This record gives sequence, structure tokens and C-alpha cells, in this order.
Amino acid sequence: MKSRNVVRLFFSTLLIGGLSTLIASFFVKSEVYSEFLNPFEWFEILGLLLFFLALGFVFSLISQMGYFAYLTVNQFALSIFRGYWSIIQIGLIAFALFDLVYFRYKGAEEGTITIFLLIAIALFIYSLIIASIKAKETNKKTFIPALFFMVVITSIEWVPGLRTSGGDYAWLMIIPLVLCNTYQLLILHRLTEKK
Repeated sequence: MKSRNVVRLFFSTLLIGGLSTLIASFFVKSEVYSEFLNPFEWFEILGLLLFFLALGFVFSLISQMGYFAYLTVNQFALSIFRGYWSIIQIGLIAFALFDLVYFRYKGAEEGTITIFLLIAIALFIYSLIIASIKAKETNKKTFIPALFFMVVITSIEWVPGLRTSGGDYAWLMIIPLVLCNTYQLLILHRLTEKK
């Protein structure tokens, strides 16, 4: 891949992370914004906007590190496990989904298992859709790796958000992670195509 495309991928992913977190903050942290709307305090509002934009940049960087780490690990795993790597990835997908439900529920101080189950199901269905698109645009062999990346790597990247008290930052983090991971997964083959 040309260095121009690497820079383009970096900054476009950074922008997606920043803007998606900023937009999500209007919904997830609406009470924080409302504190400064009556009376209107523009300096505080500007500070909040910059804070959530910068937070989105951080989430985007986490996503980008996860993606390039996965690309590296995937190459090593393909050479070590050869034909078994797809089976191992399926097992790891199942474990990551189980972890999102069971271990998160056991570690939670409150809530029912339903919310954890719905989160895992939603992530899995979304990942299936994205992996199908990736396989259709490239080849069928990319389906399992794409599904693995969207489920397992996104779950690993989300761990800091899941460990925070309260759910606000977990929701603020998952939205840019999913969007950035989706974008990187679906754009990379376009950037590396020989023209």
C-alpha cells in the first residue's frame, strides 16, 4: 500500500472516530450538555465538544492499533496453524460472545443478563452483515477473518469501556469502535487494489 493511502486511512478513520463520538455524546451525555444550555455558556459547551471530539480520536487510535495488530497476528497465525486457523477463529468468536454475556454479567454490579445477551447478539448480527459484505467484495475466504475481527478484536478493544463504572463510556466507546473497525475492514482492499 502506498504511503499516501496509509495517511488517508489514518486520518479518515480518525475523523470517523471523532465525529461519531461527538454525535453519540449528544445522546449518551445529554444531561451534561443541558447543564450549560440554561443559561447558555458557550465556553463550557465548546469545551465539551472538544473533549468528546478528542475522546473519539483516542477511540479511533485504539481501533487502528487493533486493526493493524490483527493484520500482523493473522499472518503469523496463518503460517503457524495453516488450515486450522479458521476453526480456531470460530472457537475464539464463540468464546468472545460468551464472554460478553456470561463474564460481563457475573462481573456486573447490577442489571439482568438480558442486556448483555442483546449486546452480544447485536454485535454478532452486525458482524455477520459486515463480514458478508467483505466476502462479497473480495472473496469467500475473507468471511471468517472479517467476522473474527469484528467480534473478537472489537470486544478486546472495548474492554476499557466495559470496565468503567456506569454504562455511559461503554456506549460512547463501542459506537466509534464499531464504525472505525467497519470502515477499515471495508476500505483496505480498495486502497490496496492495483490499478
